[in-house]
Amino acid sequence: MSQSAPPPQPQSGPAGGNPYADQAAAPAPAAPYPPQPGAFAAPAAPVRDNLVLGLAAALVAAVAAAALYGVVIGSTKHEIGWAAVGVGFVTGLAAGKAGGRNPVLPVAGAVLALGSVYAGQLVGEAMIIADYVHAGFSEVFFDHLDLVQEAWKKDADPMTFLFFAIAAYAAFTGARKAAA
Repeated sequence: MSQSAPPPQPQSGPAGGNPYADQAAAPAPAAPYPPQPGAFAAPAAPVRDNLVLGLAAALVAAVAAAALYGVVIGSTKHEIGWAAVGVGFVTGLAAGKAGGRNPVLPVAGAVLALGSVYAGQLVGEAMIIADYVHAGFSEVFFDHLDLVQEAWKKDADPMTFLFFAIAAYAAFTGARKAAA
């Protein structure tokens, strides 16, 4: 009895059609000598440049910082300079970390920090007035915002505007450093 064997299959390339089979089995060539320290630079991180994300993060940070700054002012009944620096820095940091190196973000962070410091001072002023007249904060702030702004104008002094400048500077530099 004779057995019939299947006809031989044509092979195209090494290892049954896998053109990379020989390369996978061969060891990688060794370097003739070890690399020198610092000879190879680490791959650069991709540059972030997302304006919308940076603005959104800065806006959220500015609103949160304004509320916190207002509570600090309302609780202590004093403006605190380092808190204004913190408002600016947090706003700029959020813009730079989320948005990257977009050149608009430091400027936008500074502008948002100015608005945040102003809103925080209004919140603090409204808390002080609400405590003085024995009314609710939301009633004073939302129903009588014009009176709160008048009280803020009367209380504003050169230090108030210095806090604005410091917060804007902190936001600008914070955004640039966070993006680097």
